[in-house]
Amino acid sequence: MKTLFTCLFLTFAMTSLAQIKVNHIAVHVTELKRSMDFYQNVLALKEIEEPFKDGLHAWYDIGGGASLHLIEAANHPKEKSKTNHLCFSIPDMAAFVANMKARNYPFESWAGVKGEITNRVDGIKQIYIQDPDGYWIEINDDF
Repeated sequence: MKTLFTCLFLTFAMTSLAQIKVNHIAVHVTELKRSMDFYQNVLALKEIEEPFKDGLHAWYDIGGGASLHLIEAANHPKEKSKTNHLCFSIPDMAAFVANMKARNYPFESWAGVKGEITNRVDGIKQIYIQDPDGYWIEINDDF
């Protein structure tokens, strides 16, 4: 009985502990409409309801209950490093790359080779693109 109680207590304690999950990612943009066009049409994200209704915010569903918040504001950061990036996983890299080529939208490998796909050591394929404000976005097939 003591073992059963201990197991039940540990199970309850482990499941009731706070877990961390991604709620949203906020991205500072200079022109909301231009960025909305990119995230809706190039990345095909679905716009979701946002509470501000001030013309300075747009929210997108990025899966798993998380959202991407675009926020138009002045004083945009000038330098962006590829190391600091968003990453989205897709089921079909070939189709995504074909879409980039059809749109004449530039992409590159991690090493910066234009039009090249990186094949990581774990077999994942990835490319890097930049949004209209220069933020780096990794697209990979780890779907």
